[in-house]
Amino acid sequence: MSRMTETFAHLRAIHHVALMPYLTIGFPQRDSTLHLVPALEAAGANLIELGIPFSDPLADGATIQRASQQALANGVHFSFCLETVARLRQQGVRIPLLLMGYYNPILSYGIDRACADLAVAGGDGWIVPDLPPEEASPLRQQATAHGLDLIMFVAPTTPDERMAHIVRLASGFVYCVSLTGVTGSRRDLSTGLEAFLSRVRQHTDLPLVVGFGISTAEHVAQVEPIADGAIVGSALINHIESLPPDQVVEGAAAFIRDLQKYGKM
Repeated sequence: MSRMTETFAHLRAIHHVALMPYLTIGFPQRDSTLHLVPALEAAGANLIELGIPFSDPLADGATIQRASQQALANGVHFSFCLETVARLRQQGVRIPLLLMGYYNPILSYGIDRACADLAVAGGDGWIVPDLPPEEASPLRQQATAHGLDLIMFVAPTTPDERMAHIVRLASGFVYCVSLTGVTGSRRDLSTGLEAFLSRVRQHTDLPLVVGFGISTAEHVAQVEPIADGAIVGSALINHIESLPPDQVVEGAAAFIRDLQKYGKM
């Protein structure tokens, strides 16, 4: 059983939603990820989405764009991201680690090489927001060959026939975009989220993880009865940006602990 499958099976057994923070590798400082990830794991994060900085992050809003630009300015590149995953495993991080990146850097690095190196590093899979299902076969084949999952996206605007096709290509979990638009903190979640997730569930038994806009413990509480996981990205990055450098790690961990207050509501 893979780390990802084991994680979701355990959380389903205890009726607990998976909490999945997003961090941009190399933000705010080049080696910050090496300190942040263990702290978030200790604070209760169940999986981590690690963003590969990219110059044109088309699915991301202003917050993650800023983080990506800062990481690029810090000298972060594709190989460094793979090295970061390996170093996190060497440090004893046990939870699933997924690399989120746009397809161009993966193609440039080489699909087979990227999958082989991520597997050796101890990564668990890929999240590629600009990879359409029609072009996903090469990466899916190599990911499967190396024991990695390929996370696919569906949105409220995805037609049912296309949704069925997309989830057949997915493994690990299905990334359910909660709204139309880019990433970013939101005050309220979509009122149509439950109906959207019910539609996705008709096509797959994979875990459903909700992303885009989840920002508070109240949002996580809303997601918990209807999905298997919640991704928190821009809200965490915003919080990190607000902290003095010497408080970033503990402040980020406190933010994750606060998100879990839904369990006490």
